[in-house]
Amino acid sequence: MSRSADAIERLLSIMARLRNPGGCPWDREQTLHSLRPYLLEETYEVLEALDDGDAASHCEELGDLLLQIVFQAQLRSEDGTFEFADVAQAISDKLVSRHPHVFGDAVVTDAEGVMRQWVAIKKVEKAKKGGGKSVLEGVPREMPALGRAERLTEKASRVGFDWPDASGARSKVQEEIAELDEAVASGDRQAMEHELGDLLFAVANWGRKLGVPPEEALRGALRRFIDRFQYIEQALTQRGVAAEDATLEQMDALWNEAKAVFAKQPKSP
Repeated sequence: MSRSADAIERLLSIMARLRNPGGCPWDREQTLHSLRPYLLEETYEVLEALDDGDAASHCEELGDLLLQIVFQAQLRSEDGTFEFADVAQAISDKLVSRHPHVFGDAVVTDAEGVMRQWVAIKKVEKAKKGGGKSVLEGVPREMPALGRAERLTEKASRVGFDWPDASGARSKVQEEIAELDEAVASGDRQAMEHELGDLLFAVANWGRKLGVPPEEALRGALRRFIDRFQYIEQALTQRGVAAEDATLEQMDALWNEAKAVFAKQPKSP
């Protein structure tokens, strides 16, 4: 425990020095608002390190993310609202209160029981804070849209607003495709945007019912697209053909070739 405590204390002291007079001009100029994009960027870099299965990179990126937490806590300490110790204390208290089967006398026998207990405790906590008026509360507006759609439909399902199985969600996808086709045929751009949104929402809900997180599924599709398209670019370069001069038939053939090549490679952990 002392090694961790020493490391945290060192990080906090470094952050304070960077912000103090005589510290770093850039760090001293930062505000909670200016740090927003860095928090998101570092979060995505942690996810990328996880996807790559690179432990060293994962360690480094977690450090970069921790810096953003320490940085924001330092700014709050300077305005007298709270400090890093309050952040750590608050999450520790929350973990203890939400795990009465570990730190108290409650008894649960499986992960599903833990989740039911967790939801019940959160509901009580929200009520004490004046919230809890809607089951949909607690899903951040800033979340990526597909992930947010999954979380909103998951929350609605807790009160029975859900398809009995994945087939109902799949039928809804087909229904939304038909409605999007009608909007396209009408040429009404606003209607197309509306129906495309409904279709994406329905696909996200279907993914939830299948147990496949839609945000992660799309990230995987993007990685595959990048790998395959860059394969096409490299293959065309080797043949002395610029990508903009290649025919669709050439690129399509190379795309299928890339699919076959990458299909034989071992999957990342």
